[in-house]
Amino acid sequence: MGNRSRRAVLGLLGLGGAAGATAYALRDSGMAAEADTPPATPAADPTPQPVEPTATPSASILAENRLPGSTDWVQYRDTVMVTDDKRGQIMGYASTTSAGRGETVDFHVSVRDGRAYRIAVYRIGDYGGTGARLMTTSDRLRGIRRTVPEADPLTGAIECAWPVSWSLRIPEGWLSGLYQAVFTTEDGCRTSTPFVVREPARASDLLIVIPFATYQAYNMWPKDKRIGKNLYRGYAPGGKLGGPELRAHKVSFDRPYSGSGVPSWFNMDTSFTRWAEAAGYDVTYASSLDLHDGTVDPAKYRAVFFPGHDEYWSRPMFDAATKAVGAGTNLAFLGANNVYFHVRMEPSRTGVKDRLMACYKSTPDPTPDAAGRTSRFREIALDGRHAEQQLLGIQFNGIVPTDKPFPLVVKNAQHWLWAGTGVRDGDKLPGLVGIEADAHDPKAVQPLGARRTLLAESPYKDSRPGVRHRTVQHTAFTEFPSGGSVFVAGTFHWPIALVDGDSWADEQIKNKDARKAVRKATVNLLDRMLRKQA
Repeated sequence: MGNRSRRAVLGLLGLGGAAGATAYALRDSGMAAEADTPPATPAADPTPQPVEPTATPSASILAENRLPGSTDWVQYRDTVMVTDDKRGQIMGYASTTSAGRGETVDFHVSVRDGRAYRIAVYRIGDYGGTGARLMTTSDRLRGIRRTVPEADPLTGAIECAWPVSWSLRIPEGWLSGLYQAVFTTEDGCRTSTPFVVREPARASDLLIVIPFATYQAYNMWPKDKRIGKNLYRGYAPGGKLGGPELRAHKVSFDRPYSGSGVPSWFNMDTSFTRWAEAAGYDVTYASSLDLHDGTVDPAKYRAVFFPGHDEYWSRPMFDAATKAVGAGTNLAFLGANNVYFHVRMEPSRTGVKDRLMACYKSTPDPTPDAAGRTSRFREIALDGRHAEQQLLGIQFNGIVPTDKPFPLVVKNAQHWLWAGTGVRDGDKLPGLVGIEADAHDPKAVQPLGARRTLLAESPYKDSRPGVRHRTVQHTAFTEFPSGGSVFVAGTFHWPIALVDGDSWADEQIKNKDARKAVRKATVNLLDRMLRKQA
C-alpha cells in the first residue's frame, strides 16, 4: 500500500517547506539531506491576512478570487494515498513550465497497475481562503505503466520521454497564474505538478517569477533508493543516500517531481501568490525559463518579484534582470541564496529546447559556452561582472539551523520599509531568519554607483559543516542610478510569514507581531515599487 496518512497541505502550500527544510543540513558543502516530507497534523487552510495597498487593485484579479474555491488540492484525507516513487502508483510531469492562452500543455503520466485516473487543474490564489480554484478536470483516462529510465552514466540525467497522456489547451478566459495539475487514480492515490499560465503581451504592474530551474535542481525523483539523483546527491549501492560524488551534473525537466509532486520550498511561492491575490494587486506570472528564453521581458514591468528560493540562474536570466534594473524596473527577492549557481540550458535527447539543465559546480565543466563554466556566479565573475552581489546588493553567506530560526534585528527603522510597523532600531522579530541567510560582503563585487541601505542586521549561527560560527544576516534595499532598485529579504522566512495556517511555517514563526511587521513592510515595498514615476 502507499503512504496512507492524514497529511495536510501536501498539495501546494504547506509541506513544500517542510520537505525543503531537511535538505539543508549539509547544503553548502555540496551535500543535502534527502527531502522526505515529515507527517503533519491537519491544519487550517492558510489564510492571507488583510492588506491595505495604495496601488490600484486589479478588478480582474479581485473578480477571479471571488469565484468559488476548492480545498481538494490541499487536504489529503484518509481515503487518499500520496504516491511514493519506489512503488510509482501514479507519476506525471508537464511538457513545459509555462504556456500562454491558446497554447498547449501536454501531461505525461505513468500508472503502475493500469488503473484509470483523472487530471484536475487548479489555479492558486485566495478564493475566500480556500487557496485555489478548480479550473477543469480531464475525462476518465486509462492508466499505462511507463518505464523509469536509468540515469545517464556520464551526466546522471534522468529523462523520461514518456508519451503524451492528456493535453490541455489553455482557454482564452484563463488568467495568468500559478497552476497545479493533480493526478489522481480511481482508488485515491495522487501526485501533482505545477506550471504557469503567462500573459506576456500585457504589462501588469507586478510580475511574479516562479523558480522552476531551482525546483528541478532539488528534485530527487525517483526516490527509489537506486536511480534518483539531483544536483546535490545520488544513491550508493545498497540504497544509502550518498554525497556530491554521486550527484547529477545535469537534470531533466522531463520527469515527475518526487512524491506528492510539490517542489522544495513551493510554499514560499504559494504564500506570496495567495497574499498578493487576496490584496488584488495587478499581477501576471512567469517561469524562470521565460526570463531565460526571452518569452517574458522583465523590463516591461514596474516591479518583478521573486518570492521563492531562486538559486539557479542562467546567464540570459542574469542579463535580463540586470537590463530591467537598468531600465528602471524594481526587483524584489523575498528569499535568500538567490542567483548563486550559474546553469546552462540544453535541449533534451529528443531535441526539445531548454529541457535539460547543466550545473557541474566544482567538477570541471566539459562543454562551457561563451557564458562560462557552470559554477557559482561569484567564482566565474572574473571580469567583475555577473557576480550576484553586483545585482542583488547582498549575497548568500550561511545556513541557519533548521530547528532554530533566529530573530530578524531591525536596522534603520526610520526607513519607509518599516513605516507603520511600530518597530525601532534593534527590535528583534522572532523566527524570521531561517534556513538560509544573505549579507553584504565588503570584499565581493559591489553594485556600480548604487546606494545600499541595510534594513536588518541579525546575528545568527552558521551551521554549515566546518563553519559553525556566529555571523550576521542582512535585509537590504539597493537603489541604482537608473532609478531601478533591488530588495532582498535575505531569509527564507519572509514570504511564509505572509499567511497563517501552514502548520510548519506557524511553528517556525510563532510571534504574531513579527508576522504583522513583515506584512506591513511588504505592503510598503509594493507601494513604493509600484508608484508611477512622474
